[in-house]
Amino acid sequence: MRQRIAWTAATAILLFAAACTSAITTEPSQTSVTPTPASPTTTPGEAELLTAEDFDPSRFDPATSAVIDHAWFPLTPGTQAIYEGSTLEDGERLARRVVITVTDFTKVIGGVRALVTWDLDYAGDELVEAELAFYAQDTDGYVWRMGEYPEEYEGGEFVKAPGWFHGLAGATAGIHMMAEPTAGTPSYAQGFAPPPVDWNDRGRVYATGRSTCVLLDCYDDVVIIEEFERGKPHAFQLKFYAPGVGNVRVGWRGVNEEEREVLQLVSFEHLTGAEMVDARNEALALEAHGSQIKASLFGELPPLEPL
Repeated sequence: MRQRIAWTAATAILLFAAACTSAITTEPSQTSVTPTPASPTTTPGEAELLTAEDFDPSRFDPATSAVIDHAWFPLTPGTQAIYEGSTLEDGERLARRVVITVTDFTKVIGGVRALVTWDLDYAGDELVEAELAFYAQDTDGYVWRMGEYPEEYEGGEFVKAPGWFHGLAGATAGIHMMAEPTAGTPSYAQGFAPPPVDWNDRGRVYATGRSTCVLLDCYDDVVIIEEFERGKPHAFQLKFYAPGVGNVRVGWRGVNEEEREVLQLVSFEHLTGAEMVDARNEALALEAHGSQIKASLFGELPPLEPL
């Protein structure tokens, strides 16, 4: 049995019903969220803020770079978050389920040791993507996305793997979470990889100090990060980060139908020892497959190592 942090479904439903008024007050729609950006008491000057161009291995402590303890984005090895919701594809709304497991593996990328998550993405009952994602935290408290290796599937068959790592094939790390998220500050690159990967996502602090309720719980002091691509001016994904938990909700704003994805946190657990063994084996298998089909990418880096 897993050590449950999640409540039972019946208790959660009762809480969610009781909290509906608060949820509707802070978020006018469960699908499209349009909060007014908060006005910070002080707006840091651009000189005080890091950008992706400021990435430097010397900003990281080799002993702690894989320890992600950011207030709004903590990654504790052995924890697993499950999200459920839906996405719109070709005019049809499909059930969506995302499972993110924080492993106790690390990988050295660009001279920096990063922590590894193993992510699974389901559309309906079908696994459509499995991914290893890599994060490192610098001594100023910024969390950096060091790369990712996703495998995409159709009908259970492998289709492609548009992976990238900082320093290889023109790819560069990006900022996943600012040290002190403040509304009104400039957007930042979340990483870059040229075609054929074509990763150019950006983030911006859209609002702070918000409240939100999901099926699992209600949260205060929430930071909302708006993610977008410059080539898609009318599509914005909103991610809600709660202190001590991390991402608890995904919403959207804009008019682009393709981006109308909604997810909410439904479970947050500590895995048992046996379940962690399974997670480790799955992560190792995913990297092993990547090493076979993307030898030019993985061959440049050391393999996964225990934390």
